Amino acid sequence: MSLTNDNIKQRLTDKFGEAVSQVEETFGMLNFTVPKDLNLKVMQFLYDDEELQFRFLTDLTAVHYPDRKGEELAVVYHLYNFAQRVRLRMKVYTSVEDPRVFTATRLFEAANWMERETYDFFGVNFVGHPNLKRILNVDEMDYFPMRKEFPLEDQTRIDKDDEMFGRGGHIGI
Repeated sequence: MSLTNDNIKQRLTDKFGEAVSQVEETFGMLNFTVPKDLNLKVMQFLYDDEELQFRFLTDLTAVHYPDRKGEELAVVYHLYNFAQRVRLRMKVYTSVEDPRVFTATRLFEAANWMERETYDFFGVNFVGHPNLKRILNVDEMDYFPMRKEFPLEDQTRIDKDDEMFGRGGHIGI
């Protein structure tokens, strides 16, 4: 039987009900959100279910949404089913004040490096990770560089000409 997004959606709804939310398809890929305390249960179900068999973690990262109060960080998992060649995206939201999410390292060994990288750049604390520490940035850093907490430009610079960047003024020809 061919695995479709509708089948996946139905299996998830049957098992987890309203906990699976924001279900949509983007370019043919199923996307959905689950509460952060259910991330492992949902991934374990997707892994173990004989019909679904999502047994490969393609990618794991985070996105910072500074305007979403209480849900500023989204941990994004991309899972793949080799037999049916189907991909899906699962998101888990958490706050910057309490950025704890359960680790997926016991289910997917590939999560080890990806969770460490996500911790290093976004500050997501993966609870239960065997060796959660910075891997690309220096240990002395007390901030997380991929969060949108800093302005993109130095607003005090006077040596730049906004007209050259299409911001104000008029270039005479």
